Amino acid sequence: MRRSWVILWVALVSPGLGAEPPVVKSAAPAPDLDALFERVDGWIGADGAYSVTLAPKRTLWLFSDTWVGKVRDGRRTDATIVNNTVGVQEGSDGRVTYTIAKGSDGKPAALIVPADKRGWFWLRAGAADRGRLSLFLEQVEKTDDKDVFGFRSVGLWLGTVADADKPPESWRVEQVKMPNAVFSKGRTLAWGAAVLRVGDDLYVYGIDERRGKGPLDRQMVVARVPAASVGKFADWRYYRDGAWVEDFRNPTPLAGDLASEYSVTPLGKRYLAVYTERGLSPRIMGRTADHPWGPWSAPAVVYECPEMSRDKKVFCYAAKAHPGLSSGRDVVVSYVVNSYDFWQVAREAKLYWPRFVRVTLAASE
Repeated sequence: MRRSWVILWVALVSPGLGAEPPVVKSAAPAPDLDALFERVDGWIGADGAYSVTLAPKRTLWLFSDTWVGKVRDGRRTDATIVNNTVGVQEGSDGRVTYTIAKGSDGKPAALIVPADKRGWFWLRAGAADRGRLSLFLEQVEKTDDKDVFGFRSVGLWLGTVADADKPPESWRVEQVKMPNAVFSKGRTLAWGAAVLRVGDDLYVYGIDERRGKGPLDRQMVVARVPAASVGKFADWRYYRDGAWVEDFRNPTPLAGDLASEYSVTPLGKRYLAVYTERGLSPRIMGRTADHPWGPWSAPAVVYECPEMSRDKKVFCYAAKAHPGLSSGRDVVVSYVVNSYDFWQVAREAKLYWPRFVRVTLAASE
């Protein structure tokens, strides 16, 4: 009898004993989707690539660092980089129309800049509710490091657009610094890595990254808030030890080896998390759960990006699924290929676009 109670307790508390891991029936590149995003003038590549459904046939795309210029003979020329842009797609097979802001000097600029003028914003996940758009904005600044990772996160803001149906160039983005995040030498606790709507609630996923002597491990954490109250931080509740609590400081770690950006989307009666293993890897991973808070299954490889085996200077990251392009168990996943050599991205315009994969998962119910 005692052994039965032990088994039941382990099943309830262990994040690795939830649903079965996803089983992949097929996975293949989707060049037809790649082509919907590619341009040779203006917007010529970006990373991030979060998608937000604004209407049944209208999708908003959120990008972080973006190249603006020209592609000629396979190279980026007359180009600059801005820290964020957005695009709008009409239908699942429509080409994306991009919005690139201009600064006071008339040159390309980020669409959203920090209200306190410190550093810049990278766009994380977003959610739309009755015409209002909520955006999670990661505030970043440079460090003294000279490589492509010479930056650090210093803050998290909630951006609110009152009328997201208007063209993005006319948006007025209200910014509020989020009080429920931690950015310290030993820890990063940030929200907006993924957002899932279930009924009237938003499940806002984050990462809890504690730095010490061991290898870096980003853990999934989750909060819940009514969709109509995202900006009321007193209404947020955080999942800890099987309950939803008011204190944000110690949420329960739900799954490890995650990236700083990922997705959680419906999959039949379950939920699917998609991410790049440990943030930089050829392996795109998936986990399933019966509830938005888990327990999450063991990870399974959803797709292995081929680029890193062909060229040791490049790396893959930013994997996530897109419900607006997916159907049932046919899941569309994007990722980005970048280079440790900044100038390689300029020389090789095939790099630094959202790259899409169609994945068919086996039914498990």
